[in-house]
Amino acid sequence: QVQLVESGGGLVQAGGSLRLSCAVSGSISAINVISWYRQAPGEQRDLVAGISSSSTNYADSVKGRFTISRDNAKNTVYLQMNSLKPEDTAVYYCRLVTYRLRDSPSTYWGQGTQVTVSS
Repeated sequence: QVQLVESGGGLVQAGGSLRLSCAVSGSISAINVISWYRQAPGEQRDLVAGISSSSTNYADSVKGRFTISRDNAKNTVYLQMNSLKPEDTAVYYCRLVTYRLRDSPSTYWGQGTQVTVSS
């Protein structure tokens, strides 16, 4: 089975940095997109950044501060977060979407990792 496990969250002062990891296990298709989402208590889950084999994209609120990358040899996706702000506080989730010729896309979610930014 496909599993996603996030790690790297924690408590950090405003202006500090954290690096989140999303480890993917199981067999997946070559064509896939992995994204980071975040959700604060009582709020909706919003896209932070995404990465495919050919492109990356970011929410406007994190452009210039966050960087998404992937290490295919380690089956791991990273989110480097710099210049953190209190409004970045949320649970961060990793999402995988896989694509095949005839089947509909499949979506998988990790269980999340807490990021807390204090002023």
